[in-house]
Amino acid sequence: MGETTVTKPEGLEAALPETVAADSGRGPLRRLRTPRRPRFWFEILLIAVSYWTYSLVRNAVPEQKTEALHNADWIWQVEHHLGIAVEESVNHAVNSVHWLIVGMNYYYATLHFIVTLGVLVWLYRRHPGRYAATRLVLFATTAVALVGYYLYPLAPPRLMNGGNFIDTVMVHQTWGSMASGDLKHMSNQYAAMPSMHIGWSLWCGLTIAALATVPWVRVLGLLYPALTLVVIVATANHFWLDAVGGMLCLAFGFTVARLWYGRQPYALPRTVPARGPRGSRAAAKTSAHDRSPRVSGRH
Repeated sequence: MGETTVTKPEGLEAALPETVAADSGRGPLRRLRTPRRPRFWFEILLIAVSYWTYSLVRNAVPEQKTEALHNADWIWQVEHHLGIAVEESVNHAVNSVHWLIVGMNYYYATLHFIVTLGVLVWLYRRHPGRYAATRLVLFATTAVALVGYYLYPLAPPRLMNGGNFIDTVMVHQTWGSMASGDLKHMSNQYAAMPSMHIGWSLWCGLTIAALATVPWVRVLGLLYPALTLVVIVATANHFWLDAVGGMLCLAFGFTVARLWYGRQPYALPRTVPARGPRGSRAAAKTSAHDRSPRVSGRH
């Protein structure tokens, strides 16, 4: 006759309590640094409050007009010295094509927010394990930009003294610029350095290129910040070097996320267990299943 032997690993009965205890026993700092599934309403509130705070602080920075114009002259001279001072030529060339410049005006006013929010929603739904870390990159990038606005007021090219730049929003009477027309009193016009249009668009582009699975979508992701760079220059809202400032802020954001999570955001797991007791029970059930008794038959 055959004899059946059941091999039962020690501690199986305590599998569930051990898993829950291990999770609850971790220190608060370690729990904060562990990727978790984001909560929808918390994220909506966090993004709304954060953007409101960013706008409030940015616009509360004193509009140091004299210093901002002086800094703009200095940036323009540096670019001439480097041989990259072609913003004025780009501005005039694009402005001569009515449909193109009007489209760029609306691009500048809208996609900055629409695409960024769209990428956040996509991350939330498709990459919840990477969402918090990637969102931290964006928040840290924006936070350090506020320091730049305070320490280095800078007038955009269209407001330079003696400059020959065209304010394309004013000329073509398009909607949406917070720095022209009736809306100019609601925004600090001398906060051009660094460019968050570049900081945010490059964040979007790198995220899409790193995580999207469809090749043409990844290509579009990379094209988005490149086109944004052309738009901010053609509309005379930024110098090339403002874009460099935005890139440096983004590098700072990635550094913060890397230090906090121990890995770059895109290298984190795509998914994470659900929060709360249900997630703990699910994790414990998986652990217990992996450690289930092995049944072997001897005949």
